[in-house]
Amino acid sequence: MHVHKNDMVLVIGGNSRGKTGKVLRVMLDKQKVLVEGVNVRKRHTRPTAKMPAGGILERELPIHTSNVMVICPKCNNASRLGYTTVAGAAGRRQKMRVCKNCNEMF
Repeated sequence: MHVHKNDMVLVIGGNSRGKTGKVLRVMLDKQKVLVEGVNVRKRHTRPTAKMPAGGILERELPIHTSNVMVICPKCNNASRLGYTTVAGAAGRRQKMRVCKNCNEMF
């Protein structure tokens, strides 16, 4: 998957188009991500032992990975990603992500 936890992403589709945020969670089986401050909905909760008052909470809902683009940490632009292999520890090949705008590996 092109999106990893703690990546900064730009939403390119849906109601939250144009917003940016940090990826909090990646759901590989559903191909969805949970982004901080994006796709926020209100949730009506009953009183429980943890929240005796109950109430209306705002929480982020997951969005599909095809609706986000990773923001490159070097050029600070949303860009497509490529992949390359580099020599890692103990002679192993390691797959790295490459920004298509500035060719920076991350």
